[in-house]
Amino acid sequence: MLFISVILPVRNEARFIERILAQLSGQDYDPGRFEILVVDGQSTDGTPERVARFAAERENVRLLANPRRLSSAARNIGIQHARGDVVLIVDGHCELDDRRYLQRLAEAFKRSGADCIGRPQPLDVSGASRLQRAIAAARSSWLGHHADSYIYSSAEGFVPAQSVAVAYHRRLFDAIGLFDESFDACEDVELNHRIDRAGLRCYFTPEVAVRYAPRESLGGLFRQLVRYGRGRMRLLRKHPETLSLGALIPALFLAGVFLGLAPALCFRWCAAAYLAVLSVYTILVLGGSVIGTLKRRNLGLLPWLPLVYVTIHVAAGTGTLWELLQPSGLRRG
Repeated sequence: MLFISVILPVRNEARFIERILAQLSGQDYDPGRFEILVVDGQSTDGTPERVARFAAERENVRLLANPRRLSSAARNIGIQHARGDVVLIVDGHCELDDRRYLQRLAEAFKRSGADCIGRPQPLDVSGASRLQRAIAAARSSWLGHHADSYIYSSAEGFVPAQSVAVAYHRRLFDAIGLFDESFDACEDVELNHRIDRAGLRCYFTPEVAVRYAPRESLGGLFRQLVRYGRGRMRLLRKHPETLSLGALIPALFLAGVFLGLAPALCFRWCAAAYLAVLSVYTILVLGGSVIGTLKRRNLGLLPWLPLVYVTIHVAAGTGTLWELLQPSGLRRG
């Protein structure tokens, strides 16, 4: 039986941490063959105290400190302390209600012989608000997520690791190294890209899906996507071969909106082109919102979806441009 080390990089997850710890510690898997390492990034909301109380009653739960606070650093701290044959990364704000989750993960490694395992990460959590449901619908659509990602797929098989790998054989880190701590977003994508480049294999299975909690406000969603945009730009600088038009479209669109305004006010043909582009964008957003509403069969999503799509696109574009305009920031990645 594989020994599995579950690593939870957390910061200010007091609302969710006890739920995920209970779901993990209650697994139908030999308690002597798995451990839970919570790596806390200097939380200020009582997260470490809650973890410490939980750990006091369970020998296979440990609390570790992450002074740098970055998720990439937390993952590396967990790996360095892990005893497992396999390392699984789980975030604090997700739901994992399958008691055989770890068993299914071990079986996936066994039947595939893969170096790492990928999973879907839907945003449909219990008790979600209408806005959270709208975010979940938008992020699972082509208009709200990177088109090359398998993260919302349901087909089992070997796939590129880049967007989906979350569980790793320990030998993998000996081959390609740990997470790059110059990244504070997309550190998983960067590591997974190195996995693909090294010719290692990733097996994707919906049997180990987890449900992530969407952000609870448009402001929170905006900040999240700004970080993702910055992370994608750092990824591009470190690995130029990751260049894709899809990742740059939000930045190109946002730059066009701002840079095209002055010419549009001065020249009639520029104004016509400017308005045509905005009209096409509006049609795409409204059309995507209607499709998302019909797909989810929830009319209450319709007023929220256009706002969510615009927030996603503006935030991703802002993050990309922000990082692009800060050469010193890019050199860190």
